[in-house]
Amino acid sequence: MNRESFAAGERLVSPAYVRQGCEARRSHEHLIRQLLEKGKCPEDGWDESTLELFLHELAVMDSNNFLGNCGVGEREGRVVSTLVARRHYRFIHGIGRSGDIAAVQPKAAGSSLLNKITNSLVLDIIKLAGVNTVANCFVVPMATGMSLTLCFLTLRHKRPKAKYILWPRIDQKSCFKSMITAGFEPVVIENVLEGDELRTDLQAVEAKVQELGADQILCVHSTTSCFAPRVPDRLEELAVICANYGIPHIVNNAYGVQSSKCMHLIQQGARVGRIDAFVQSLDKNFMVPVGGAIIAGFNESFIQEISKMYPGRASASPSLDVLITLLSLGSNGYKKLLKERKEMFSYLSSELKKLSEAYNERLLHTPHNPISLAMTLETLDEHSYKAVTQLGSMLFTRQVSGARVVPLGSVQTVSGHTFRGFMSHSDRYPCAYLNAAAAIGMKTQDVDLFIKRLGKCLKIVRKEQSPGSDASQVDQDTTTEDGAVGEMALRLDNVLSDMDRDASS
Repeated sequence: MNRESFAAGERLVSPAYVRQGCEARRSHEHLIRQLLEKGKCPEDGWDESTLELFLHELAVMDSNNFLGNCGVGEREGRVVSTLVARRHYRFIHGIGRSGDIAAVQPKAAGSSLLNKITNSLVLDIIKLAGVNTVANCFVVPMATGMSLTLCFLTLRHKRPKAKYILWPRIDQKSCFKSMITAGFEPVVIENVLEGDELRTDLQAVEAKVQELGADQILCVHSTTSCFAPRVPDRLEELAVICANYGIPHIVNNAYGVQSSKCMHLIQQGARVGRIDAFVQSLDKNFMVPVGGAIIAGFNESFIQEISKMYPGRASASPSLDVLITLLSLGSNGYKKLLKERKEMFSYLSSELKKLSEAYNERLLHTPHNPISLAMTLETLDEHSYKAVTQLGSMLFTRQVSGARVVPLGSVQTVSGHTFRGFMSHSDRYPCAYLNAAAAIGMKTQDVDLFIKRLGKCLKIVRKEQSPGSDASQVDQDTTTEDGAVGEMALRLDNVLSDMDRDASS
């Protein structure tokens, strides 16, 4: 309602009451105006009524929501299901145009404004998280792997002779396949073991640059956030090598926004050397559905080139999800989540250390990894490979998600390349281990329940490995204490055991 509508309303309801309602609406509009003027995340989160008012005001600016609109083209924002329309707040046209994902759509002013505001808010949050000199960024409706591919394809036009991408090894399929999909040959740089940590082999990187020739190398593809015992790459040193040889540098920062250490590495790398772009996931850092990423960098024109490489229009869903989330949280709310995550990391580390010592294991010393932890499984590995993998199955059937059990000697072929010791980021890591991560949104009760269930699973597996043992009493304890979860887990364990026997016979 505008001023004229309120004035008309005074003929029907007491002017005093109408003016009071008008003032209430102005308080919502004030928040919206500040957002549009400043382009920054508000300090305090918005209430749902302000958010819905804002989204509705944007949606009615799109042509598919015009009263009396007559569409005669092949793409006119027609949606047959009202449920689908409501799910998307009636933003049907998506974002961008055929030549640029960041371009404004003439018949979708509201969706275009949503896209611009979202990119502006995300840029503000990246700066808040520690990369102060970032110049530009945009939300792309693809997860991290495909977003990395988009960066590599953009570099192809700048370096037409290049065939190789130098990649310090991290055993995660999507980042490896992102290079294959872009049409390049990954050159895997094995990590070096320093104490318990797997770290970047800088000498091997520089030697490979000299061997292949800088003009044959598209870029160095480095990583920040990763599973322990691997730790973030030595970004500063890699950035210096890239600057010295004139080689682009793309950073996979998948879930690094939530870590001040990862963001500091990116900031420092850009300060002392060269980082062309860094890519981060929306779902891992902002707790929204899977399907979006942020591509950011320190050269505004290069980030614009990447956005123009995206073919066609794009879904607005990831942008809408992260916009709603950031406006709901506000910058103070997001900073609180970052602080709580650090506290959960310390708590998880402490509890996992206690548990490991109780079972004659140890927490691997990986001080350079700010998110992921690893606990040895040496006592299980002494018995068999199966004992280690069985622990992973038991945790999964007991509704523990996200934990990774890494046995020794696993071999995996990805896009034609064979990785030995797959999942351990090394051909020859010295022991089997279990991973757990303290990611954004984790609560104390998550840690407590994980430690409890892990302890029970370790007890069962160790009991089964003991000669002449009977694990039924331990199984019964699990059923009694965890109720339906334990009972379901026991049934699933039996099914998995039967499948293993069938496969071996």
